[in-house]
Amino acid sequence: MENKSYLVKMNGNGLLVKNKVNGSSVKGKVLNRNGVHHVEVNGSLYPAKVKSRRQDWEVKPSKMAQNTLNPIRAIVDGMKLTPNPEKPMIALSIGDPTVFGNLPADEAVLQAMKDAIDSQKFNGYAPSVGYLHSRQAVANFYSCPEAPLGAEDVILTSGCSQAIDLAISVLCNSGDNILVPCPGFSLYKTLAVSMGIEVKLYNLLPEKSWEVDLQHLESLIDEGTSCIIVTNPSNPCGSVFTKEHLQKILKVASRHCVPILADEIYSDMVFPGCSSPSMASLSSDVPILACGGLAKRWLVPGWRLGWILIHDRNDIFGTEIRQGLVKLSQRILGACTIVQGALESIFNNTPQSFYRSTISFLKSNSDICFNELSTIPGLNPVMPSGAMYLMVGIDMEHFPDFKNDVEFTERLVTEQSVFCLPASAFEYPNYFRIVVTVPEEQMVEACGRIREFCLTHYRPSSRDSLNDLDQ
Repeated sequence: MENKSYLVKMNGNGLLVKNKVNGSSVKGKVLNRNGVHHVEVNGSLYPAKVKSRRQDWEVKPSKMAQNTLNPIRAIVDGMKLTPNPEKPMIALSIGDPTVFGNLPADEAVLQAMKDAIDSQKFNGYAPSVGYLHSRQAVANFYSCPEAPLGAEDVILTSGCSQAIDLAISVLCNSGDNILVPCPGFSLYKTLAVSMGIEVKLYNLLPEKSWEVDLQHLESLIDEGTSCIIVTNPSNPCGSVFTKEHLQKILKVASRHCVPILADEIYSDMVFPGCSSPSMASLSSDVPILACGGLAKRWLVPGWRLGWILIHDRNDIFGTEIRQGLVKLSQRILGACTIVQGALESIFNNTPQSFYRSTISFLKSNSDICFNELSTIPGLNPVMPSGAMYLMVGIDMEHFPDFKNDVEFTERLVTEQSVFCLPASAFEYPNYFRIVVTVPEEQMVEACGRIREFCLTHYRPSSRDSLNDLDQ
């Protein structure tokens, strides 16, 4: 039958079917097949659209949007942050090493970008997973005999955050659960909960330099566990796991056949005397999706270039996980092409002195901060071994003016114009996180103000008072 358009109107007991082209009419009946109306025309049945009209506007956000919540924003946005006008603000809260201008990118990194732009080779679309030569550059940089990589094992992403997003998305379904460190980077929960994935928090132990509580970790695993997230070096703790500890985590994952999502954005940002082997280099059987990027080690977080490294020595992920990552990467058509074009040069030409200088600065500032805060009554800093952060415990019983870490840090801003992030943002109350990337003189000044604040509000416990009397 030739393609014709019919206008269907109710007409008494049946239908008046009018041909929109020539105006001829044909009698038919409404038939309902699985809720779809049909009309009989010349002995044949065709579906007839029954139009409905909304009576009023009703546009609502999706469930995914409603379920998306950044814990940091949820807490910080609710804080009353009014700095002391007599003291300039010192923000120790932002995990962006570029904020104060004292940690510039190396000239070789900048030149690589200039050359990529001037070449005019990278102004168009790239494959959604990244240019082949750029993926090969990443593979060459991170490949090692214990965990070899080829270009086919690399997915380029828009920053490490998208790498984490894709990794969670490819491994997990709604209703599954993932194991996340506590304290840990808040984005894991933001992404998972928005997708209907349950987050189970496993404890890190401050008294053991934030090592994983392995018993607690293992107790959380069940049939619905899709992956274990391991952050090393750590945000927010600044901890670096030893080779032996990483092997113990791998044994837990191996026993329960659970893959690992390794967040290694701070890879190699470790202080002298420490080492930070990749999890993949230590795994003999556990498949790993390792996420990283340029943001922190090369000090260019705004360039938004990250990657997923697929380590699957025993072909457990197989082709399906790889194909899944390719499909998911097609949702935004890949990372910035200019930065991709600069990658090989960045890897090959950044001098080792640049890396050493950055690490030396972070270690020096961490030492200053730890040594200063360790002598303040009521505070318990935990010395970091890498990354850009230091966590400080608060003996809240000695600070009765405040209910919790949020009120403590809020008043620290009000009185001293020093902003530290309350660790409730990482679901770890009664601690706060300090970012150690500020210029040294500001770090010294901030520690002095924190001392003044604590001495103002510190109250000895009744037990301390009794001990003083006995002495």
